[in-house]
Amino acid sequence: MNDQPRTINVLLVEDDPGDVLMTREAFEENLHNRLDVVTDGEAALGYLRQAPPYADAPRPDLILLDLNLPRRDGREVLQEIKADPDLRHIPVIVLTTSKAEEDVLRSYQLHANAYVTKPVDFEGFIEAVKQIDHFFVSVVQLPPERHQREHDR
Repeated sequence: MNDQPRTINVLLVEDDPGDVLMTREAFEENLHNRLDVVTDGEAALGYLRQAPPYADAPRPDLILLDLNLPRRDGREVLQEIKADPDLRHIPVIVLTTSKAEEDVLRSYQLHANAYVTKPVDFEGFIEAVKQIDHFFVSVVQLPPERHQREHDR
């Protein structure tokens, strides 16, 4: 293990401004991370495919995905990510308020890497995001940065 963790690029796909704010706050304590936010499913796919206005967007190492999104719902976004050979290696954490069994099951059927139900209170939410961050930065081996797409550009 090297002493300096590499910068982890995290894409948060979330339309609730309060949840965006809390996620940013949780990430601010971990300076080795970059958090980008898009607020709907269409923007998420544009960001991931580096379509304008996201041409210079970094390839995320981790995606935090809400299920209930405007324009294109999180389930559709997850399905498209996991069907795309250029994107499917990126871990996707479904981070949502839904505790519905069918949402949990459907997310895993669509190859989500984890399903986390958002705690309702501020401290619980911050702690959940910190634990996700810690797990993916310190515990899990992410695909190498250069595993990204060779055939681009």
